[in-house]
Amino acid sequence: MPAPALPAATSVVLRPPAEAPGGPPEIFLVRRHERASFLAGAYVFPGGRVDEGDRSADAAWCDGLDQARAAWPDLDPAEAVAYHVAALRELFEEAGVLLARDPSGQLVAEGDDEVTARLRASRRAIHAGDTDLGAVMRGEGLRLALDALRPLAHWVTPAFEGKRFDARFFVTRVPDGQSARHDAAETIGSAWMTAAGALERCRAGGIALPPPTWSTLADLARFGSLDAVLASTADRAIFRREPRYVEERGVAMLVLPGDPLYPAEERERVTAVHAETRFVLEDGRWRASRAAPSSSLQA
Repeated sequence: MPAPALPAATSVVLRPPAEAPGGPPEIFLVRRHERASFLAGAYVFPGGRVDEGDRSADAAWCDGLDQARAAWPDLDPAEAVAYHVAALRELFEEAGVLLARDPSGQLVAEGDDEVTARLRASRRAIHAGDTDLGAVMRGEGLRLALDALRPLAHWVTPAFEGKRFDARFFVTRVPDGQSARHDAAETIGSAWMTAAGALERCRAGGIALPPPTWSTLADLARFGSLDAVLASTADRAIFRREPRYVEERGVAMLVLPGDPLYPAEERERVTAVHAETRFVLEDGRWRASRAAPSSSLQA
């Protein structure tokens, strides 16, 4: 039997490119530790499991609760809020970016050295399990900005994997006055890249991108600006994507909804978002590929 897919949340963080502020946005990616039990060595977006503490959100330290409850219509409203809190907590833990408002209603910036030092210490304490995000928000007099997140995608780990996640992807922008940095624990590196630049580096073999990361970047590469990405979330059609493992003529592949090799009863529900709908296993990496016109259909 497949392992259960655990709830998880991921944040795709954008910033305007420094050299061309009106051009395609840069995206923050972290590199997983080589000894990590999941996606070792790969470049991914900050994210992780929804913890029990993420289900404790309330109006005392959170903004945007109503918006968060309505963001994922297929989820129970309380669970939808938990995904938002998890995304923001993981973003703070893994990237050091805190989407929270001060008493004046402004997003927190790294201006006050004393506050910044306390928040960095809190980041380490949350990571170690010594405190939780709600306690930090209340102690600092801040409010977590759930409404700064916008739903982007829904991915489920393939059934053959030993560790599986049911992950909701959000998109947001890094607040002015904040910088992102990896945690040097679960992640050992990080970089800001345009979507097109990250895809090119992966094609050249410079970095590894898991299929959900690749596909999300391929989607975002269609947009010419940060504002265009955020505007696209207003009417974005989000559907569940669970890659399926198939073999054809001895070639191992992961195929996505919309691919001719995806199970017929589910293939009909969606259309391909972009050209690459399958990933071929080469030298231990899943590499994006396009479906050949002559591909046979397999259920």
